[in-house]
Amino acid sequence: MRYPWWRLLLFCSIASVPCYWLYLAAVAALGPDPGKVLVDNLGQGALVLLLCSLAMTPLRSLTGWSGWIVFRRQVGLWAFGYAVLHLVAYLYFLLGFEFGDFAAELVERPYIALGVIALVGLSALALTSTQWSMRKLGKRWKKLHRIVYPALIVVLLHMLWVVRSDVGQWSLYATLAAILLAARLPAVKRALGRLNARRRS
Repeated sequence: MRYPWWRLLLFCSIASVPCYWLYLAAVAALGPDPGKVLVDNLGQGALVLLLCSLAMTPLRSLTGWSGWIVFRRQVGLWAFGYAVLHLVAYLYFLLGFEFGDFAAELVERPYIALGVIALVGLSALALTSTQWSMRKLGKRWKKLHRIVYPALIVVLLHMLWVVRSDVGQWSLYATLAAILLAARLPAVKRALGRLNARRRS
């Protein structure tokens, strides 16, 4: 395993954040509605981690350091983990695990359905993130993992519907997403490669 200590540090750093949020909730430091704050924080955390995982490939092209790709899968799996926690927190804190109410929410609130669609896409990516899946699927693996791009767009639409008029922070995330998606264009990838070559020379 490459960079084991860096992997451990990354794991501990990401895992500690929801633990810290739970601590703040326990000491009544998250305001009058800590459950909703936890739900929102976990959802935004999932989006941030998803953006970070998508940033790894452009960073490799720009810097030439292959280590970015080593951490990409770990960060992507954590994005899925945060998304699952986001759903569980929503079911527990806001619905009290009343699954009948959840079915009604899917119909009455389309942004909930968007969140579920995004989670299904991330689930497919997480379940096929193993080396065995890569060998088994072959060339189809890369095609399957392009689901991450529409999943990101659906996540952004889900968040936009939730925040509604307060779109300042959402705009930042959307701008970063647009930059990272544009970095996948062949012309941009070539430009990043040239910048890396100039830096080395």
